[in-house]
Amino acid sequence: MSFTKRLAVLSLILTVVSMLRVQAQDPLSAGIGGPWEGAIQVAAATLRMRVVFTETPSELRAAIDIPQQGAAGLSLAAVTRSGPNVHFELPTPAASAVFDGRISGNTISGTFAQGQVSGTFELTRIAPQGKAPAAPYAEQEITVTNGAVRIAGTLTIPPGAGPFPLVVMITGSGPQNRDEDIFGFKVFQVIADRLARGGVAVYRYDDRGIGGSTGNLAAATTPDFAGDALAALAALKGRPGIDARRMGILGHSEGATAAAIAASRSSDVSFAVLIAPPGLRGEDVLRQQALDGARGLGADDAAVARIAAAHRAVTTSLLKKASGEELAAAIKDLIRAQYDSMPPAQQQALGERNGFVEKTFAGAVAQLQSPWMRFMIDFDHAAPLREVTCPVLVVFGRLDTQVPPAQNEQPVRAALARNASATIAVLDGANHLFQSARTGQPSEYAALDKAFVPGFLDQISTWIGRVTKR
Repeated sequence: MSFTKRLAVLSLILTVVSMLRVQAQDPLSAGIGGPWEGAIQVAAATLRMRVVFTETPSELRAAIDIPQQGAAGLSLAAVTRSGPNVHFELPTPAASAVFDGRISGNTISGTFAQGQVSGTFELTRIAPQGKAPAAPYAEQEITVTNGAVRIAGTLTIPPGAGPFPLVVMITGSGPQNRDEDIFGFKVFQVIADRLARGGVAVYRYDDRGIGGSTGNLAAATTPDFAGDALAALAALKGRPGIDARRMGILGHSEGATAAAIAASRSSDVSFAVLIAPPGLRGEDVLRQQALDGARGLGADDAAVARIAAAHRAVTTSLLKKASGEELAAAIKDLIRAQYDSMPPAQQQALGERNGFVEKTFAGAVAQLQSPWMRFMIDFDHAAPLREVTCPVLVVFGRLDTQVPPAQNEQPVRAALARNASATIAVLDGANHLFQSARTGQPSEYAALDKAFVPGFLDQISTWIGRVTKR
């Protein structure tokens, strides 16, 4: 995805406890498993949400997406059902958000409370789709290794004898499964389906520590992700049906940077597809996202300028390895600046200002001092692009607010200027996920159709077909 999930501190996305499994109080006589969508209503504010319940005979779990707060797949606690009554809680550093609802047909409605703030919510069951027709290709579970890390993924193989071109896919920032499932939109699964139908084999895999893969995502950096992709490429190189002379890498967002690193390292990479690649230094990418996120919540110019200054103070402190006191002061000032930029209703939901700063400070320090963040802040995303000599396709979304083409397209073009086989396109109306968007803000991802803008899949599949034509 995008950088959203990895930027919980700098864009003030709340840190939430990791996956909790809780016991259901009663056996479920009628299942509620699956996705439900709706909204929380607090005063004049409406927050869209999606809750996915997972149930077994002895256990009930759930996770929530709140796209307007940039939250996806957050684990819910105290998930219980007793007859028609449903209860679940979202732990946050400020105060747990508590939901008490009642099932009536395909609707769950009830009350919401967080600290001194209260409101109502309603969820509607999303009807399951009919069984899709059998795909005209085969899928195999393949595990590869990169040192001590085991990578689990799916190899999609077109019909026929081959040998076929191969694409290895690298997800964007944050914990992603092999489908790059973002608010129910399975970005990589849809791309893999299209490519396989066009005669291209595809390998997509779970990130480190996600799904069937091992390793510690928090301790890894972008070059490590490039290494994972190259390990997959090497493992599949000699496989029957795979053409070792036509192997490429496709990456999205940070994954596009990892794809460029991989292409610059190995001659086995004969082509690269870079979807929404950053072209700036990491601290500039992160700062732009923080500012765009604040504007998306309605912050005025003065508030945005204050956030920019506070953000710069934090990254400067990190880069110069400032004292603990200086870094702490900068972090707290950034949290205050972002808190002050929010609408009153959201401030109320977060709790009293000083208390919120103290509750979120420790998590902010830990995240800012992580290997990933320290690498990202000082990294020039254009650097590996200058070393890529194979054919490259770059695709931006005109309305992307996470990697805006207004800031990133020209640096990417300049970095690829010496590559005569580079193609760069900007698709109108597309956001960071290449959905048809209204504003491009992450807050609307979940509400948009789970489909790509017209021309996106055609552009990728046609270009790959051209550069891999024998």
